[in-house]
Amino acid sequence: MKVAMTVNGQEATADVEPRTLLVHFLRETLGLTGTHWGCDTSNCGVCVVLMDGEPVKSCTVLAAMASGHDVTTVEGMERDGQLDPVQQGFMECHGLQCGFCTSGMMLTARALLDRNPDPTDDEIREAISGQICRCTGYATIVRSVRWAAAHPAQQEAAAT
Repeated sequence: MKVAMTVNGQEATADVEPRTLLVHFLRETLGLTGTHWGCDTSNCGVCVVLMDGEPVKSCTVLAAMASGHDVTTVEGMERDGQLDPVQQGFMECHGLQCGFCTSGMMLTARALLDRNPDPTDDEIREAISGQICRCTGYATIVRSVRWAAAHPAQQEAAAT
């Protein structure tokens, strides 16, 4: 079947099997390997992407279900060579160790900050609660999102 969606601001069209998961479409068809694939059960959250601005676990969404929608992967967060403040925050505050959960965490954080530009630590923890990090203990992830909330100018500059 033919699917057509916008991925990171670019039109993406392909013929896929009806059972193709969005995570496989992104990784294998489009070569966007920043979206990771982990647990096969939708528990870990490493495969999170944004669909129409909302975090979704791409291992539970068929590519056909994403057809007609706007999908953002970690590769689409930076604009014109400028990192998103969330990406910069993860660098500044050491929000990653192995990096496996990082892309999903960053996209979830971006969606949170788009809805709530000044979240509390508890709100950040709630937002990322559907994702598992086995390395950091979450403290540096929360600090990274707080850093991004305190430095939104980078995102605003990239949008203009």
